[in-house]
Amino acid sequence: MNSNNLQIIDSFPQIDLLEKPTSIQPLNNLNKLLNGVEIYVKREDIQTLGLGGNKLRKLEYLIADAKEKGADVLIASGGVQSNNTRLTAAAAAKYGIDCEIVLTQAVSKTDADYLENGNILLEKILGVKTHMLAKGEKAADFIEKRVSELITENKQPYIIPLGSSSPVGCLGYVSCFKEIIEQSNQLDIHFDEIIVPNGSGGTHAGLLAGMKALEVENVHIKSYTVLAALEDAVNTTFEKAKSTLELIDNTIYLTKEDVDIDGNYLGEGYGLPTEEMKNAVRLLARTEGLFLDPVYSGKAFGGLLKDIELGRYKKGTKILFIMTGGTPGLFAYKSTF
Repeated sequence: MNSNNLQIIDSFPQIDLLEKPTSIQPLNNLNKLLNGVEIYVKREDIQTLGLGGNKLRKLEYLIADAKEKGADVLIASGGVQSNNTRLTAAAAAKYGIDCEIVLTQAVSKTDADYLENGNILLEKILGVKTHMLAKGEKAADFIEKRVSELITENKQPYIIPLGSSSPVGCLGYVSCFKEIIEQSNQLDIHFDEIIVPNGSGGTHAGLLAGMKALEVENVHIKSYTVLAALEDAVNTTFEKAKSTLELIDNTIYLTKEDVDIDGNYLGEGYGLPTEEMKNAVRLLARTEGLFLDPVYSGKAFGGLLKDIELGRYKKGTKILFIMTGGTPGLFAYKSTF
């Protein structure tokens, strides 16, 4: 690995929100059904804070940045069942920072489970100040107005980006890539593929930036889009990976061809169930006792299983799937299962 960039990666300010390294586990029962392809999972979903999830790695860097800038209130936004807002609120509680969340109605679901259970219930318990926007109302416009109001109250607001996926937030998955390589060496397992869900693009972008910065060439990173159309997902992920690399080493060359995203399993749109997702959630639960979420990891794992079935991964391939959390969302999708 590139030792200079390794030192730079380790030098960025961060706070502690999760226990590292997160474990890597083989899916022994499921793998017997996969015709020679082996899947392992990296358990980003099991953490003590806020019921866990991949946003914690990003928030370690974002909240450190907020504290350095003297912020005393965090503002996070997302859809009604946002994992990012739930974990921002939990992290803010841990560090004694005020927090407000802005929720948009990004998914066309209006049943009571969706609007009152899952992350919504947890945020209610956390007691975070919540702004529920009307359908069609834009979070960015509301946040701009709210920031102005807070400043007039002598507050110092800090905006947590959508999905915590700014270049600073993406550093969390640069660090995670380094962690994966270290674990791979310790376990004496070479992973041919690292697979992630792609929502706001930050997890994929951070891993890709980490791979490039550390000059690791024998692993391939791929994601399945669960939010944006394919072209938009590629453009967003590329720009975030490029901007993240600029924080580390602006001489590293990155092209859009480095960004591999599959757009075949998005279905009708973000947060809307697909048959592949439902099958994946049930299969992993019934073979391994593990729970995927219905919005992110469920769709990505569903796509992965379908591609294995179609022979798109050759026999002997070792795949590391990043379980990004979001399990509370299952309770908001009761009618789906």
